[in-house]
Amino acid sequence: MSIRASLLPLGGLVLLLTVASFSIDGAVTLKNVIDPGPNRADEPFIEEFSFSAAVRFMDSAALSWQKKRRCFACHSNYAFLLARPAVTYEVPVHKTIRSALEHLAENPRRTSYWVTEAVMVASILAQNDASTTGKLHPVTRKALDRIWSAQREDGGWTWLDDNEPPSEIDDHYGVTMAAVGVGVAPDNYSDTPAAKKGLENIRRYFRNNPPVNMHHRAMKMLASLHVDGIMTNAERQEVIKNLFALQKSDGGWGLATLGNWKRSDGKEQDYESSDGYGTGFTIYVLRCAGVSAEDPRIQKGIAWLKTHQRASGRWFTRSMKQDSKHFITHSGTAYAILALAACSETEAPLDNCD
Repeated sequence: MSIRASLLPLGGLVLLLTVASFSIDGAVTLKNVIDPGPNRADEPFIEEFSFSAAVRFMDSAALSWQKKRRCFACHSNYAFLLARPAVTYEVPVHKTIRSALEHLAENPRRTSYWVTEAVMVASILAQNDASTTGKLHPVTRKALDRIWSAQREDGGWTWLDDNEPPSEIDDHYGVTMAAVGVGVAPDNYSDTPAAKKGLENIRRYFRNNPPVNMHHRAMKMLASLHVDGIMTNAERQEVIKNLFALQKSDGGWGLATLGNWKRSDGKEQDYESSDGYGTGFTIYVLRCAGVSAEDPRIQKGIAWLKTHQRASGRWFTRSMKQDSKHFITHSGTAYAILALAACSETEAPLDNCD
């Protein structure tokens, strides 16, 4: 089960790429979208790296998900709203997905996983506000205010555990997502009384619940860049060092080596291969933490992305749960786009990572 919600009826990055950057011919919309097809490990590699093909895949995958399922999921539309502004948000596809999320924020559902949904909606809206208009939308403020009523006494939230790493498996992911969203929210939202109290509870949660894997540590480091008192600079440097230690000889990273997750299909995790999520997520996190885009290790990772894109424009990532749909490929492609954007202009400020 994914983090899902009914949508309207059908019908962290501010880093605008340089002039004459990657443009997409024709706008992808709900009416003309073509499903990019299943995520396959045997899909051929693209003949020549194409950023525009990557963006078109991301747009098409997000709209297809909405058109067919009319829902949100961590690995699809949420990730889309994090990555699309790194290219430009002034396109129909962004307006469509953003409007759907605002509708969900205005009409929260009482599902078995409503707490998870509430935190994800608020965090993604806040991050999207920060990377687009720079203003806190009234709907976002309402969504952020709502999450505090669901925060537990220990500072955490009861998260959806469907054994779908890295996002739908444990409470730690939810706490980091909440911290990032509140921390980057425009108009000094973090200074409101409710947010101050909630953030203090989050700090207590982190003190009492240390990360159990590298993905946890990387997410906590992202949160610490926006909320003080979560991680010291020395601790961040240790995370950076440990992330680089996991880089593979081909230049990439693998999602499986960032966690210690068990598969539900009984098969072994692939700890040897690099993939889109592992590489894109790690480069993005390292850039947010201040590692230079010119660092040879970062450049080696970017080279991996440019030589391992698939013909459809996506970067394949094997599901950490079971060999079926591999939907993590969608968020892996979003993070690959964020990583590439973060390394395209080293002098530009990474507003969503300050």
